[in-house]
Amino acid sequence: MVFESTPIPGSYEIRLSPFADERGVFSRLYGEDELSAAGIEHPPIVQINHSLNKEKGTVRGMHFQYPPFAEVKIIRCLRGRVYDVVVDLRKNSPAFLKWHAVELSPGRYNMIYIPGGCAHGFQTLEENSELIYFHTAFYNKEKEGGVCYNDPHLAIQWPLPPINVSAKDKSYPMIIL
Repeated sequence: MVFESTPIPGSYEIRLSPFADERGVFSRLYGEDELSAAGIEHPPIVQINHSLNKEKGTVRGMHFQYPPFAEVKIIRCLRGRVYDVVVDLRKNSPAFLKWHAVELSPGRYNMIYIPGGCAHGFQTLEENSELIYFHTAFYNKEKEGGVCYNDPHLAIQWPLPPINVSAKDKSYPMIIL
């Protein structure tokens, strides 16, 4: 695994090192030893989620959990392609209210590491896109939060017109400066 810093402090694009032979391809999706060697410390992974998104252009997000349930997320696209977005919501961060996006796809052999205190969302760039999410905190309905995917203060540049945004994701508040 190779960890490339993003403009969001503590967030990394992770490039996998696949092994290929006549049988196919093998790659490690998680290795505590690789994370530690890169100086990335986090709580243990406690939950793994899967998402299937049928239509191109679907937007999910921007989600986070409030402390003490703030979570680290590691996201990998298993099928299709997604435009994966991280928004820094940490008031003491030099990147406060900045966002960064990475295209994730199986053929790119990449993932995104999202630190606690950041919101996460994505847009599908192909039909039937699937993601797997590794979480360091269990989902807590009372501590879930979000910011609106089309907040003008964030000005996230979605590559396609957003569709299939859930009522809950549309109801998240706009940021007040």
